[in-house]
Amino acid sequence: MLTPVILAGGNGTRLWPLSRRDTPKQFLALLGERSLLQATLLRLEGLDVARPIVVCADAHRFLVAEQLREIGCEADIVLEPEGRDTAPAIAMAALCQQAREDSANRGAPLLVLPSDHHLGEVAAFHEALQAALPAAGRGDLVTFGIVPTRAETGYGYLEVADVTAGLQPLIRFVEKPDVEHAREFANGGHHLWNSGMFLLRGDRYLEELRHWRPAMHASVGRAWAGRRADLDFLRPESDAFAECAAESIDYAVMEHTRAGVVVPLAAGWSDVGSYQALWDVAQKDADGNLLRGDVIAEDTRDAWVQSQSRLVATLGISDLVVVETSDAVLVADRHRVQEVKTLVARLQSLGRQEGVAHRRAYRPWGSYECVEQGARFQVKHIRVHPGARLSLQRHHHRAEHWIVVSGTARVTRGDEVFLLGENQSAYIPLGIAHRLENPGRIELELIEVQSGAYLGEDDIVRLDDDYRRG
Repeated sequence: MLTPVILAGGNGTRLWPLSRRDTPKQFLALLGERSLLQATLLRLEGLDVARPIVVCADAHRFLVAEQLREIGCEADIVLEPEGRDTAPAIAMAALCQQAREDSANRGAPLLVLPSDHHLGEVAAFHEALQAALPAAGRGDLVTFGIVPTRAETGYGYLEVADVTAGLQPLIRFVEKPDVEHAREFANGGHHLWNSGMFLLRGDRYLEELRHWRPAMHASVGRAWAGRRADLDFLRPESDAFAECAAESIDYAVMEHTRAGVVVPLAAGWSDVGSYQALWDVAQKDADGNLLRGDVIAEDTRDAWVQSQSRLVATLGISDLVVVETSDAVLVADRHRVQEVKTLVARLQSLGRQEGVAHRRAYRPWGSYECVEQGARFQVKHIRVHPGARLSLQRHHHRAEHWIVVSGTARVTRGDEVFLLGENQSAYIPLGIAHRLENPGRIELELIEVQSGAYLGEDDIVRLDDDYRRG
């Protein structure tokens, strides 16, 4: 039996404007109908696995819970008080496993997987896991090295004796190389790409962490000991966790341990770290194009063109990435897409919201999207899940008008409680306590028109909230 540990942090800035801080790439359906997080969990089907452990940022907790619900997956969701890279995150997962009541689960090897990678050949991945299990069972720390298919400067490498030899000792980690060394590594037969996937016993990892990073081990231990349950989430104590250095498992443990071993893996792997990485694994048409959404391409070659909210038409272009969202458009040389993160840094330095969040914002009860806004007014499209409800709240600076598009709404307005059906509406005056609820079995959709002197999201006074938000 394996205990999956899914690391769901990260920002994915090189995939802007699709991926943003509030909705990073692991929560996006970039290579199919499911998000990368969901695909990571679904590729475990057919394996003997225990209840997964998902480690994620506090800001993404409800998004994680909703995506797990969509695929019928129950998991322990551990919230990082703040990002501290993979070494502390895996240590928290190991302690979470040890705290379980089921003794069989407590001893199962941890299968550590980034939530934002792609594997094209799941059967090959399962075979590699089976080959690695005996080594993990006896206490080795197993990592999976990807057999390189090209000279790649964007990945770290693992040095081994022979990339064709199966499970073998890890000689050393190698930092991201320059072009010349990348060519040597790709053709020399002694280097594998560092995938960031591991199979190891939790107790052995904690032993190694205590030996090589005793301060980190102690801080994570204190943070876990001070944890508290919050709805369906586990919150480690924040002050103790903040004392941890931000360090990956590679630097903290794997570069030092004598127990590191490697299993070579050829399974159509990609870290989906950029548009070029996506391009390499996606299906193209006869003209070499990757077209998604409402796109008309004329005399267009070797281009990525994607539309989310309107028609995008191209004429006479090649080797470009054109990505349209409701609030931003990226046009980039396809061979320079690794540099997109510099655009994001510039947006953030200018205080531009487009570098942080999409217009559609996700909440534990559903989502909302700003459709239009101007001086003293804003229009939102709101979706509420069946059985969910917003907080009981009031606003100091705005009034609201709700128009139901589909489904049924239960409205609390002061002392009144009443139902609204399709094409019915309600007015919420400024300062009146109110609540919106979906009592039905289908998603509730409505249009909200706000008017007032100030329309910011911080003009919310919550009087009662199912989700314990402030």
